[in-house]
Amino acid sequence: MKKVLFIVGSLRKGSFNHQLAELAEKALEGKAKVSYLDYSAVPIFNQDLEAPVLPAVASVREVTEAADAIWIFSPVYNFAIPGPVKNLLDWISRAKDLSDPSGPSAINEKLVTVSSVANGGQDNLFGSYRNLLPFIRTTVVEPFVQTRVNDSAWGDGKLVLEANKLAELQAQAEALLAAIG
Repeated sequence: MKKVLFIVGSLRKGSFNHQLAELAEKALEGKAKVSYLDYSAVPIFNQDLEAPVLPAVASVREVTEAADAIWIFSPVYNFAIPGPVKNLLDWISRAKDLSDPSGPSAINEKLVTVSSVANGGQDNLFGSYRNLLPFIRTTVVEPFVQTRVNDSAWGDGKLVLEANKLAELQAQAEALLAAIG
């Protein structure tokens, strides 16, 4: 079965992007095995920490390498990629063999798609991902899906998507599965 790794860009429990990931997981049900990457222990990138490879970094690299595709669920922080996600991508995009900086990385040639729940800034966010992902040698899978936080969620914490957004999420799931082949 195809393996899709979910990276949720908000580390907050019950985050709206985590709830979006759960809806995407339902869209992949029976078609792919989904796992969520825990990258909370990955330190801020620092070349001084690259060798020997830290256990937290080795773990996220191993899980990334085992995936057929990656689906990022990203909030917008100041109209940009959240720092924790960018830091993770910095770590997993580094060459496995430090003597060859242009050599393969854990994320090298992976299929990657992005979705976002936010109330603005997603055009900038998606533009940043569209620039970064090919640079770190991944294959971008479109469409990207954006949605906003429903008004009631600010009170009850529950993300609710309209039918058209659920359909877009389903289409994104199908595009990712087709790209995997």
